[in-house]
Amino acid sequence: MLAAVLRGPEQLDITEIATPEPGEGEILLKVGANTVCGTDLRILRGEKTAGVRPGVVLGHEIAGTIAAVGKGVHGYQLGDPAVVTPAVSCGTCFYCLRDMEQLCASTDILGYNLDGGLAEYCLIPKHAVDRRHISVAKPGTPMTALSLSEPLSCVLNGLANYKAGLGDTVVIIGAGPIGLLHMTVCRLAGATQVIVSDLSESRRATASLLGADITVDSVKDDLEAVVKQATNGHGADVVVIAIGRPELLAQAISLVRKGGRVCAFAGFPKGSSAAIDPNTIHYGEILLVGAANAKRRQTAEALRLIEDGLIPAETIVSHTFALQQATRAIEFSASGEGIKIAVVP
Repeated sequence: MLAAVLRGPEQLDITEIATPEPGEGEILLKVGANTVCGTDLRILRGEKTAGVRPGVVLGHEIAGTIAAVGKGVHGYQLGDPAVVTPAVSCGTCFYCLRDMEQLCASTDILGYNLDGGLAEYCLIPKHAVDRRHISVAKPGTPMTALSLSEPLSCVLNGLANYKAGLGDTVVIIGAGPIGLLHMTVCRLAGATQVIVSDLSESRRATASLLGADITVDSVKDDLEAVVKQATNGHGADVVVIAIGRPELLAQAISLVRKGGRVCAFAGFPKGSSAAIDPNTIHYGEILLVGAANAKRRQTAEALRLIEDGLIPAETIVSHTFALQQATRAIEFSASGEGIKIAVVP
């Protein structure tokens, strides 16, 4: 089969490798689509190396159909459309036993140390099958839409932490695919005003199309002044950072009201730091939260939202590339010209 194999920084080899065969307890997925994540770009550039195995097939936002099942596998049928929760938890560690499986102490991740979805087929190992890290979808939903279940599940994990709700004003810093998904789920949770900041005119236009009340040019406009005016001087209830720039943490804190919540959702460069005024947090009783990966149940929740048409997948997935163009697809995702990029074998 054809696969995108990581050899090292800036070395993604689109090459033929052996098509895996499922052993006992394993499932072989025929990949229908794999959307590109910002983490894929960081891995390709060598900016993220922790837990990444040289020689791995990249890709963790995977949707496909079940092509073969190994001995002893139950509950899955050939031809079932399915999506994957790629961070495979152990189920027995300190965090798993405290309903925090997304922070599992011994996680295996497809596209990091397990072969992922930038290939014609993807083997789901036994411990992932046993832990039900495959969710079966209803027939008929496009694969490019189903592949959004992984990033959407992570966004739902973030929502569970920052708790946007009825009547809230939410500020989203970054109008890329993750920012647009945060905007969408905040609306579904009951937020009545959403302000989106980005330097890209086209992405701000997409945010407006999808329901942002106010869009702000992050270079030319004063975001804090806009937020204060929109909230009678109080500040936003929630600010979500969807761009991995550490200096945005201080800005986000300045945008929330007393008792507000700030979510550092984006992955930041390794070793980076941010200067903030701790008294702002102390006297304002501001809550800072993060979000990483997702629980299996959040994948199932994401899948239902996509299948019910509540996620504007046809707008968010703006470009598709063939598997032979996987390197170009990852590089294009950083250009800002599109929104979400899908690789379709």
